[in-house]
Amino acid sequence: MNTTLSYIDALPNQLEKKPPTSALLSIADAWAGGCFVLILALGLLSNGYAWFHDQLTPITSSWSRFMVGEPMQQLANALAKAELPVDAARMERGLSWLVSRDLGPRVREGERDWLFLTDELTPHAKGAQSAASRVQQVIELRQRLAAGGIQLLVVVVPDKSRIAAEHLGKLHRPAAFSDRVKRWTDPLTQAGVDVLDLSAALAALERQGQPAFLRTDSHWTEAGAETAADVVAQRIQDLGGVPPSASSVRLKERVTAPRPGDLVRLAGLDGLPMWLQPRPELAQLSRFEVTRDPAVASPGHSGDADLFGDAELPSVALIGTSFSRNSNFAPFLEQKLHRQLGNFAMDGGDFDGAARAYLRSAAFKQTPPKLVVWEIPERVLSADLNSR
Repeated sequence: MNTTLSYIDALPNQLEKKPPTSALLSIADAWAGGCFVLILALGLLSNGYAWFHDQLTPITSSWSRFMVGEPMQQLANALAKAELPVDAARMERGLSWLVSRDLGPRVREGERDWLFLTDELTPHAKGAQSAASRVQQVIELRQRLAAGGIQLLVVVVPDKSRIAAEHLGKLHRPAAFSDRVKRWTDPLTQAGVDVLDLSAALAALERQGQPAFLRTDSHWTEAGAETAADVVAQRIQDLGGVPPSASSVRLKERVTAPRPGDLVRLAGLDGLPMWLQPRPELAQLSRFEVTRDPAVASPGHSGDADLFGDAELPSVALIGTSFSRNSNFAPFLEQKLHRQLGNFAMDGGDFDGAARAYLRSAAFKQTPPKLVVWEIPERVLSADLNSR
């Protein structure tokens, strides 16, 4: 008992004999507190700067919106776009890449700096139901267009990870994806929808030693886009074709230039110096010019007698995604059809974003086409349905 009490009584003296440890803890606490205050101050300054320069969206709300937390969500979204959070996120992405070659949640690295979308490698829990729902959407659109005398051609662009599978390295593409396109297109064909799968044509291009897809980008190369345009134009001819028009396009020149990859940007690495980014690539870039041949007229018209310009109205409408807006796919198709078309594709349009926008547009209502070409990437076929 006495021994224990003596030990307890001696504790203060023992603690007093260890000032270095106590001093170090005090310094550490001071540094931690100082860093915390600094971060708060920088955040306040960043948000104040953003507010002063109108980078933060004004928050508008009502009592009903307040009750469901909308103002706070608006504020959180606005603050996330302020300079400090954005710069901090870019710094984190750059450091993660340099330290561990991490590309973030949406991009994966194959072999030799080949980059792939995570979406192309990820199965979806309700993939079959989503795919079936989209089949029904296409069938309903085909019926609606047919009622107005308009043909529909659905064009499926295969995944980059399918066609460039030899560059996946250690990445795994689910075996269930092997027949995904066929499983989706078969019921459409049975329902009378004209469908074109570009897989065979792009795979043949790869076997010839010409990459169909860009190494650091999610889209096709110009060789891939031109091959796709060849196949689509041939199918259009098989469906009855479209008459040439006086206005068309021709290839003016081809150059090779650096191509910034959208997957580098999606990974948040585009702010790094080029020599620290995934190896940049050079890509072919074609330039086209519009030509006009008044001697060309549609059947039943003479070039001079087409007083109302009916032959010049776009008889082909292209809807779809950024594939139709990249690597000159649309100009290649125009060149092969010998007429200009209406390109209503939409970047980030997902499955049917462009279709919905186009069918509601004045362009469709006032000048309906004779043929709608709907380009759809394979990766969106079984993706989760967006809530509307």
